[in-house]
Amino acid sequence: MSAASLLGESAAHWPAFILVALGGLAVGSFVNVVVFRLPIMLGRQWRADAMALLEIQPPSRPTFNLALPRSRCPACQQQVQARDNIPVLSWLLLRGRCRNCSSWISPRYPAVEAVAAAAAVATAQVWGFTPLAAFYYVLLMALLALALIDLDTLLLPDQITLPLLWLGILAAVTVEGGPSPAAAVFGAIGGYLLFWLFYWGHRLLTRREGMGYGDFKLLAALGAWLGWRAILPVVLIASVLGILYAAVGLFRRQANRSTPIPFGTFLCIGGATILFAHETMLSP
Repeated sequence: MSAASLLGESAAHWPAFILVALGGLAVGSFVNVVVFRLPIMLGRQWRADAMALLEIQPPSRPTFNLALPRSRCPACQQQVQARDNIPVLSWLLLRGRCRNCSSWISPRYPAVEAVAAAAAVATAQVWGFTPLAAFYYVLLMALLALALIDLDTLLLPDQITLPLLWLGILAAVTVEGGPSPAAAVFGAIGGYLLFWLFYWGHRLLTRREGMGYGDFKLLAALGAWLGWRAILPVVLIASVLGILYAAVGLFRRQANRSTPIPFGTFLCIGGATILFAHETMLSP
């Protein structure tokens, strides 16, 4: 299809694209909640499990999950009003500051919302208003959340990677246009085994761990979504980005050779890149 045809088709569906973008902004707001709260929830659960193992009564805590409590300013703890919680727009109107205490609010929040909206429009543009586009949008939002969580905490929560793995296989079974079920299964197995072999090879040679198990599960999930042929390109992109990240850290003297890097973040970028740039790899 020519570029003119694509532009004409997009113009004909512009109301739908606007609705998709607005929905993407709302999804991006939820991604921000997941990125901030899920690591805290996991930390609290791990502490509670450790205290239970030691037969220590854990202290009573107020409910804290992805829904409760309502969003609050990190500085003054004032609850954020609904009018100040509109994706992107509220941040712009408030000029990036809390209405109550004027504390600075990170621009990452509206940036994530904007990325989520752009991803929604991009998936609709490439794959149309189809079940496959919906599946791929879920993949992209999971990768966005994982990338930011790993960047912040060096964690890749099983609560996201494992459902993402099974959802990728489900997508291969139920919708057309992506990898075949066999390619998805082999991709999941191949992705996990590749990093499992690297992990143990590195450990035997250096007696140090070279990566976390979360990376195994993330690459397995990407293999399920993208097929076995996409595994090496994803790893190549992630490796180049990881080397550049480490080099910048060394150059700025903010890291050393033993400083861990958020490799999962770069796997997420590699997976999103391959999804859009090399659609031929997703064929059976």
